[in-house]
Amino acid sequence: MPDIPLTTLVLLCVAAMAAGWIDAVVGGGGLLLLPALLLGMPQVPAAQILGTNKAVAIVGTTGAAVTYVRKAPVQVGTAVRIGLAALAGSMGGAFFAAGISSDVLRPVIMVVLLGVAAFVMLRPSFGAHADRGPVTRARIATAVVLVGGGIGFYDGLFGPGTGTFLVLALTAVLHLDLVTASATAKIVNVCTNAGALAMFAYQGTVLWRLAALMAVFNLAGGMFGAWTALRRGAEFVRGVLLVVVFSLVAKLAFDQWSG
Repeated sequence: MPDIPLTTLVLLCVAAMAAGWIDAVVGGGGLLLLPALLLGMPQVPAAQILGTNKAVAIVGTTGAAVTYVRKAPVQVGTAVRIGLAALAGSMGGAFFAAGISSDVLRPVIMVVLLGVAAFVMLRPSFGAHADRGPVTRARIATAVVLVGGGIGFYDGLFGPGTGTFLVLALTAVLHLDLVTASATAKIVNVCTNAGALAMFAYQGTVLWRLAALMAVFNLAGGMFGAWTALRRGAEFVRGVLLVVVFSLVAKLAFDQWSG
């Protein structure tokens, strides 16, 4: 582990806890955790930052998933199938990533996110209640292909906002309420994070001692975030979702025009 000042280490742990909370509620914890690692350790190669980020995030995501599964009506089998499709999709996205400029993708994603924000604000009932009807095989197949494969491909190709897109897509395709969609998204995230972490570990780009320390705080934040979402309900998740969407748009805009 590199020599990190105590103050920086404390701030990284606080960022890990906050990121775990955000990620558990609605996705998007990487918006905080990854920049914190980059700013806190500018001398560390990017590959090690990415590997350490995944090692931290998977712990909080797993803790949140377990908390949700124990209390929310999650269909674990369906979530795992979507997760495996997302894992395959992310590998495909990563394969094509080198040939596509992020400068082209950022404006497109910003427009999509602003459209999503407008839709959520204009449809207050979106995700407030689940469709009480049975989840058909057609819906599940659509979720596996479009949500799993499609968003997984995006995750490998570009990445920012994947958890948020998962929550929105699961709500729309499977007609889940926002709390159950967040719970399902956590299981999908565990699958995709596991695949990415395995690759980073194989390449030797994980700072394990730092990741272990930050993971403790990320786990606490993730479990508390899941508990908060379950306790406060869909309307609370909807509010956090809008904050994260606008934050993501602001970050993408900054990256686009500062570059």
